[in-house]
Amino acid sequence: MEKEKQDIKQVLLVATYQGAAQKSICEEHLKELAFLVKTDGKEAVQAVACPLKKIEAATFLTKGKLQELVELALEKKVDAIVFDDEITPAQQRNLEAAFKLPVTDRTEIILSVFAKRAQTKEAKLQIELARVKYEAPRLKRLWTHLSRQAGTSGSGGSGGYTKGEGEKQIEIDRRILKRKISHLQQQLEEVKAYRETQRQSRLRAEIPVFAIIGYTNAGKSTLLNALTDAEVFVEDKLFATLDTTTRKFTLNNHQEILLIDTVGFIRKLPHLLVAAFKSTLEEALEADILLHLIDASHPMAEEQAQTTYEVLKELNAANKPIITVFNKIDQCQSAAALHRLRMSYPKNVQISALHRQNFESLQEVMLEELSRQRQVVDLVIPQSDYAVVSEMMRMGHIAEQDYEENNIVLKVELPRQLVVKVVRYQVKES
Repeated sequence: MEKEKQDIKQVLLVATYQGAAQKSICEEHLKELAFLVKTDGKEAVQAVACPLKKIEAATFLTKGKLQELVELALEKKVDAIVFDDEITPAQQRNLEAAFKLPVTDRTEIILSVFAKRAQTKEAKLQIELARVKYEAPRLKRLWTHLSRQAGTSGSGGSGGYTKGEGEKQIEIDRRILKRKISHLQQQLEEVKAYRETQRQSRLRAEIPVFAIIGYTNAGKSTLLNALTDAEVFVEDKLFATLDTTTRKFTLNNHQEILLIDTVGFIRKLPHLLVAAFKSTLEEALEADILLHLIDASHPMAEEQAQTTYEVLKELNAANKPIITVFNKIDQCQSAAALHRLRMSYPKNVQISALHRQNFESLQEVMLEELSRQRQVVDLVIPQSDYAVVSEMMRMGHIAEQDYEENNIVLKVELPRQLVVKVVRYQVKES
């Protein structure tokens, strides 16, 4: 039964639903799972949507449905079975015994994709930590030397290992895992401290920050590239990029901002990864304004948008100022679906990041949102302090500028946190 993971090429996909009304949704979920396994370098030979009245504690599926799928797996000659639902370690072992094939779930596929896509040290550490925590209850799969010991002769020449020896080895492996988790967490704390230093440096610069968030493959990296020529890797696969990219951008009114491309969200994002990627997603938490990108052409656009909001709630970031950006409008086939989306998210703009359509409107909405978080002040600044004027031009929007003897008179719109820095130049109201 044991097949090395790297040898798995063709898989059978299984998803479940309760009630006939949920079947079409289940089928869309299977399409996404097929996209996930393709991103992981595997081929989905067939996808099966199974009606399910209740989950069987031992095997997840009913005995009849399980037998049906076992026969299908044999017929299609697949290498493994992938469940869209998360299955327990016990269910996984029982299913593998029935199929005589490796059985995995959506969580493990996502972890595998993340592991292949990570570039930075932090992302690699985060994924490794999540993977080890996921594998911890599945020691049989992680530590394959246990099964190999059965064919190894011991000093007494009896071959194999006794039950007691196996139990002792599992305890040793658990201690090894515990130490590994502790070591990874320590390394992550060190990286996080470095990132915090970088973040504080950026906060001191007082440049407004926009974080581009949204479902995976919504076009976040394409938008960042189109606006800033960032040359971020773009591919028609899920999680084409995991690591946050920050680029400076100048709006039409000469206001400098920072744009951050964040990791994509996904339905049923494993809680292990929500926790593991929290420091990466903190880029979104610390941003002044979120640009929520939605693929308006996707048949599950509404569900994907809701998924993003649910993850934001988990991260305590749902109350951030959000601009909804409907992307890929050039590919949108349903005017009714787009209208429904627009009614659900009134503060929105429609664009095509790929074709750079309607970027002017996007910038107008971004400026409007910035102005809501700003304060207009009248300043009189001595020419000897011209460096302050330069900073106002860089950090704010100059509405009016005049000269009065040796002073520069400004009416300027500034971020509220910057106003306190120029209070001594502020014209007192009479």
